[in-house]
This record gives sequence, structure tokens and C-alpha cells, in this order.
Amino acid sequence: MNSVLTALRVFEAVAASQPVGVSELARGLDIPKSTVQRCLRTLQQAGWVRADPADSSWSITGRAFTIGSAVASTDHLREAALPELAALQAEVGETIHLAVPDGDELVLVERLDSPHQLRAFLALGTRLPLHAAATGKAYLATLPDREITSYLATGPVKVTERTQTDPAALRAEIELIRKRGYATTEQGLHEGISAVAVALRDRSGTARACFSISGPSSRVTPDLFEAYAAKAHGTRDAIERMLR
Repeated sequence: MNSVLTALRVFEAVAASQPVGVSELARGLDIPKSTVQRCLRTLQQAGWVRADPADSSWSITGRAFTIGSAVASTDHLREAALPELAALQAEVGETIHLAVPDGDELVLVERLDSPHQLRAFLALGTRLPLHAAATGKAYLATLPDREITSYLATGPVKVTERTQTDPAALRAEIELIRKRGYATTEQGLHEGISAVAVALRDRSGTARACFSISGPSSRVTPDLFEAYAAKAHGTRDAIERMLR
């Protein structure tokens, strides 16, 4: 039992300080490094934490969100969001993705599929880079400038040939998202897929989640972005009223 409790303490410490190294964890928890390392390996095998090969730092994975979906139900996120998202999906006929923040990424926690045979598809639990996904950019735009600067300093990488990675261009896009209230991507996350996304905020103004209307770029074309955004805004407002 003590080993389980120790592993849980290590997991909570990683979640609170990620990314974090073994030495820092050992000092903060007053636990031998060998014990911390053993707990991390066990948590890694179970899929709860992951190591960054570049600097050996540790972060939690999206498993806490995907397996812990009951938590989202408890705080009424799914209860508030799903009926409205389902109505939006029926109206636009494209796939709706709902994602929640997890460190410097979003994790996909819900998907409402388009009835079209050719459609956007992301597996639940997929981790979404903030600079490439429409939902990620919608979330970035809600963050304080200092956090955006910190994220851009990490060196965003290309996911597709059309992924924007230039910090200056991304910052300009973030300002545009803030002004118009929605984010888009045109094949920046997956070839042939475009999306429009907005953020969901709680009563404090913090972004709790983001959702997108996603589909083949042949159907979700730039001339539809503004109309889809208007529909998404209506859905967002209805969900946020429920969350408050």
C-alpha cells in the first residue's frame, strides 16, 4: 500500500510542476531518487506519465482526462456540452471535436462523427499541439501573453507542410483570433482537413475546453469559416450559460 501511495504522490507532483526532473521531484517530496525513478517507470508503463527524451523531464499524459471522464461529468462539462454539440453537429453535418487542456497540449475527450463517409476523424485521447490544431489555437488565444511567449519559445514544429511555426506569424494569428473570436486551420494538423474552433470559458473566464467543426478541406472551405464560427458561437454561449 505504501508503494501505491508513493506513486500517487509522485504523479501529483509531476502534474503540479510539469515538466519536471527526477532530482527536483525527489527534493520536493523528500523521497530518494531511486524511489522516484521507480515510481515514474511504473506510472509510465501504465500510461500516466511520459518522459521527454530531450531533457529527461517528466509530464503527465492525457490518460487522466480520457479515463477520468467521470470528473468532467461531475463538474458538468459534458452534461452541459454534449446536447448543444450534438445539435451543432446535426446542423452543420461535420465532425465535432471537444478537447481539454493538458499542459502545452490539448487532449481530445469527445467526438461527434459526421454522417458523411469522408469525414474528419481523431481518436479519443489524441494529443493536439496548440499551434497546429484549430482548437489549440483557440485555446492559445485565451492565455496571458507571457504564457504565449513561453509556448512559442519552445520552438513549435511542423505537423504537416502547412503548419505555421513562425512565432511572429503565430502571434499575429493569435491576435486575429482574439479579435474575431474563433480559430481556423487549413490542413495545419492533418492533410486534407480544415476546422473552425472556439474556446469554452467558465465563470472566471478561464478556458475549460475548446471545440471544433472539422471536415475535409473540400467541404469545410474558407468561405464557410465565418458562418460556421457564428454557429459555434451560439453553441458556445449556450454551453457557457450552463457552466455558470
